[in-house]
Amino acid sequence: MPISLNTTDPDFEAGFAAMLSMKREDSADVNDVVSAIIADVRARGDAALCDLTARFDRLDLTPGMLRFSPQEIAAETARVAPEDRAALQMAAERIRAYHARQMPDDAQWTDPEGATLGWRWTPVSAAGLYVPGGQAAYPSSVLMNAIPARVAGVERLVICVPTPGGVINPLVLLAAQLAGVDEIYRIGGAQAVAAMAYGTQTIAAVDKITGPGNAYVAAAKRQVFGRVGIDMIAGPSEVLIIAQGAQNPDWIALDLLAQAEHDADAQSILITTDQDLARAVANAVDRLLPTLPRAEIAGASWRDYGTIIIARDLAEAARLSDRIAPEHLELLVDDPEALATQCNHAGAIFLGAFTPEAVGDYVSGPNHVLPTARSARFSSGLSVMDFLKRTTIARLTPGALVAIGGAAVRLAASEGLQAHGQSVQARLNQLNEKGDE
Repeated sequence: MPISLNTTDPDFEAGFAAMLSMKREDSADVNDVVSAIIADVRARGDAALCDLTARFDRLDLTPGMLRFSPQEIAAETARVAPEDRAALQMAAERIRAYHARQMPDDAQWTDPEGATLGWRWTPVSAAGLYVPGGQAAYPSSVLMNAIPARVAGVERLVICVPTPGGVINPLVLLAAQLAGVDEIYRIGGAQAVAAMAYGTQTIAAVDKITGPGNAYVAAAKRQVFGRVGIDMIAGPSEVLIIAQGAQNPDWIALDLLAQAEHDADAQSILITTDQDLARAVANAVDRLLPTLPRAEIAGASWRDYGTIIIARDLAEAARLSDRIAPEHLELLVDDPEALATQCNHAGAIFLGAFTPEAVGDYVSGPNHVLPTARSARFSSGLSVMDFLKRTTIARLTPGALVAIGGAAVRLAASEGLQAHGQSVQARLNQLNEKGDE
């Protein structure tokens, strides 16, 4: 049975706090194992990758086999059905169009003192994208990670995807082609993250690593951060639905189950002001769950982490939503735009009954790589900005330096940094001497 809460109950706050604090990630301590893997890859390079791939993915490789060849890619992508190819192409086009609008502009201006100031944006030179592998691989994640990087202008895109037993989903390779990926390697786990961060004899190091993975991949991303940039440490997925009025309970149930079938640790939450709707949705979940191929996974998620909350009104529902800060937020209410203005912390918001979160996973356009575990309070989903760097620009005329340099000298002295002050004062002295001539 899912967790059931009502904001009018005297023990609601305790129950809500317990729900928020539930640990849904794998609690196993993998840091020592990951540290050893990273050290091995740094020391032995390709040889370590081959040994670890044989150990974890049951696949014997030589260094020359780490990268998919153009012939292999062509053969695999030729297996994709025309309908699947068309769907993937539509998704790629929509994702590319959306992210192209995110590109920021360079800026430059001259202030009243005569200083020319501004900034410019430039892409990272190389990005590495991690893709979970095997038949459970997600080609949509390839598009969501690679297309923003390419739109940002990243010159070199690398994908690492494990192929347990040598099995690869051809849609993953096709998605990489559509997104403009340059190199695809058949390795996974912490060893793939290490290879992209530090480089091997075959794989050149990158500047930023993005993409989801298991606990070992997440731990590896934490450990290589600083050597390279990373996008985020993503936890189990989650959806929050706020529903009111004459909504279809079957649709809501399917939206909840769509999240639950991701992972037994995923979380699906419904907040509604209507007791009858809450009961109807719960009954619909019970009826629809056994029909799913992934019923065991979805059932475990709904049983352990599913939650239904009865709120007094939509304003209270919005306040609860901000405390949850969900990855995905569906607003199935009469005026979703108005309610959205009251919701400040969410990775992505889906407005209205005809905008299910599932469409956002594939073709609506916005990125589906989003902050989880309440991190939407302070972070955003993946975008072109993750692959760009902002460089500030300044040029002072002699007059501008005279106008503002004295303050710099004073501040340097207050911080005890003599050379800082002298660096500015020496120029001011020369300008003053010229002014006295």
